[in-house]
Amino acid sequence: MFGMKKSEKMSYGIVGLGRFGSALTEELARSGAELLVIDKDEEKVREVRELTENALVVSNLDKRTLMETGIQNCDVAIVCIGEHMESSILTTLNLVSLGIPEVISKATSPEHGEILARLGAKVVYPERDMAIRLANRLETSRVLDFIQLSQKINISKLRIPKRCIGKTVSSIDIRARFDLNIIAIESNNNVIENVKPDYVFKEEDILIVSGSRDGVDLVIGNNRKQDLVQILEDYFKEHREEAVID
Repeated sequence: MFGMKKSEKMSYGIVGLGRFGSALTEELARSGAELLVIDKDEEKVREVRELTENALVVSNLDKRTLMETGIQNCDVAIVCIGEHMESSILTTLNLVSLGIPEVISKATSPEHGEILARLGAKVVYPERDMAIRLANRLETSRVLDFIQLSQKINISKLRIPKRCIGKTVSSIDIRARFDLNIIAIESNNNVIENVKPDYVFKEEDILIVSGSRDGVDLVIGNNRKQDLVQILEDYFKEHREEAVID
């Protein structure tokens, strides 16, 4: 049984060792977090015992069985069994009723997510979120990574535009002009978290900013609406001579 916390480290209970659950377990173990991992597949559980000794084979996810594992002592419980909707919903309900401070559940559809949210869980869509990040990285070469926090707020990691090199943070005024906030700057393998107004942008700098996608498009010069207008104007210029009015 997973006991009460013995340190200040966050403790996580992970239910389900599919691709999402296994990757999450590896990352949390790497960060030194206390883990309790549960799955019905004995082979998968055996594999993660290299990462945590608290890995249990559990085939029944009813409330009583979950209590016997000690998962109620975790700070956060994550349900990673989205593919089996009924099991996902019942497990989420049981974990919420155990009084765990934070329950996060994987959803595979908006309808599934709505049910989980109504039960009191925070909902994640791993496949959708990864698709959004990949699409945004493919759309422009300057955006190195992209995380959507909400419909209006994103965190983007992008190469410094050429027109900004040699200029200071205050002179460009990204917040006022593009409605973006600089979280940090990666420069010469160093991460600058406290970015001062007189910092001068260098050629290899990488910006980590928060704000809207439209703001990111503007700062990197990727104004998609303007691009479309230009394409249409060019088309009509090319075909103007062909137009015939009866």
